[in-house]
Amino acid sequence: MTSRLHPDIEKAYSVLDTGTPIDFELASALGRLPNGEVLDLVSLANKVKIRYAADEGAVHACSIINAKSGHCGENCSFCAQSNHNSATIDVYGLVDEAKLLDSAREAYRQGVRHFGIVTSGYGYMKSTPEFQRILGMIDTLHRELPEMHVCADLGMIGEEQATALAERGIIHYNMNLQVNPERYGELIADTHTVDERIATIRLLRSKGISVCSGGIIGTGESMQDRISLIFKLRELDVDVIPLNVLVPIKGTRLEGNAPVPVPEIAKTFAICRLVNPDRTIKFAAGRETLMKDFQGLLMLAGANGFLTGGYLTTRGRDTASDRVLAEQVAMFA
Repeated sequence: MTSRLHPDIEKAYSVLDTGTPIDFELASALGRLPNGEVLDLVSLANKVKIRYAADEGAVHACSIINAKSGHCGENCSFCAQSNHNSATIDVYGLVDEAKLLDSAREAYRQGVRHFGIVTSGYGYMKSTPEFQRILGMIDTLHRELPEMHVCADLGMIGEEQATALAERGIIHYNMNLQVNPERYGELIADTHTVDERIATIRLLRSKGISVCSGGIIGTGESMQDRISLIFKLRELDVDVIPLNVLVPIKGTRLEGNAPVPVPEIAKTFAICRLVNPDRTIKFAAGRETLMKDFQGLLMLAGANGFLTGGYLTTRGRDTASDRVLAEQVAMFA
């Protein structure tokens, strides 16, 4: 009997059989699939996730605190915290330890076991008093919530700072590449380079720190750009891949960007899974605001994790609702 699958999807089933990622050529062909074939691709990605990445249907959930907001000198096109943009946000320095601990305790009470400390700005290339305060907060979290996995997103860091974080057992460090590296300066920022981000990722990995790195769908990139990003992340051997769907924020350069069609987003998630069969792929920003009724579809398109409880400057979905979503997604395992 003739297969009813599209020939390129049929080729991609080799991932399910062997665990070997698809190559760039096949990924590019899958990126050109007509919309009517997308559900078959989603089905394959979900099967690969279950076989190679899922732990008995478990969903990786993490929560973050915006520990230092605004006054950022970088000109990232999507970011409300940049001084180069005119978005209206709360601006404040590094939060005190009590507030951070309260936020972590609430996440823990809601069942979340990965908690990230996120700060605005270029990063910490030297050991400043502020960076030392952050190290103290990490120590406090480990002491007060020993079962909580502490993560960090502090921008670019130097070797001394990476060593200090490694000594404190940071479970994941986030450093997103955002887009195809070849278009980073055009689509994201030119006050720093993507090579600085890549150097930070390599430094972190050299210290034994697992890296969380992904990108944004909707900055004006093409499907081919997304595929180039996905393969770069594989080359860098990152452990967790967060995929964000752009939430255009008024006052940023991308405030007028049109939404990416759902089939395109679903293809992106599925291709990411077929290129990274055994990694955690996390659905981050845009789940409930842009995807709305389709966020469950994307969780079945290869994702096995999500960011819950809010983002940096935009609201997220409450953790209780996300817990129900995780249970429903697990039924398909």
